[in-house]
Amino acid sequence: MSLGPVEILCIKFPNTFIKDGIAIALRTLVENKTIRIIDILFIRKSESGAVTITEVDQMDDVDHSILDPLIADISGLIAEEDVQTIAQALDNDSFAALMLFENIWATTFRDAVLNANGQLLLSERIPSCVIEEVMAAQSKIAI
Repeated sequence: MSLGPVEILCIKFPNTFIKDGIAIALRTLVENKTIRIIDILFIRKSESGAVTITEVDQMDDVDHSILDPLIADISGLIAEEDVQTIAQALDNDSFAALMLFENIWATTFRDAVLNANGQLLLSERIPSCVIEEVMAAQSKIAI
């Protein structure tokens, strides 16, 4: 099976309630074959620092009617070491979602590169704030 680039994403939320808009946006990405969700889990850190890890299909406060199409491919591939590292970095009384996903949109390109004996030398995500700073600096130079 060809596999496109796989990324891990962690998002901290101000509370333990995930709004339906997030699940709807994920469903759209999956249905459009932009991404394939490999694993999702949630990390809660209590006021005392106790950590609870929950898979998305075990959460009582998530509207599963929205998420059910997404969890079919979940396979538990997020490493326990990664989860513990993130949990330790969280503040007490906080909540985070951790998602491992494949960028399906890139699979065809990846296969074409491999078929041409190409090798990936660099793949790095550049934060939008860095791009914005560069663009702002360029616009000042252009004046």
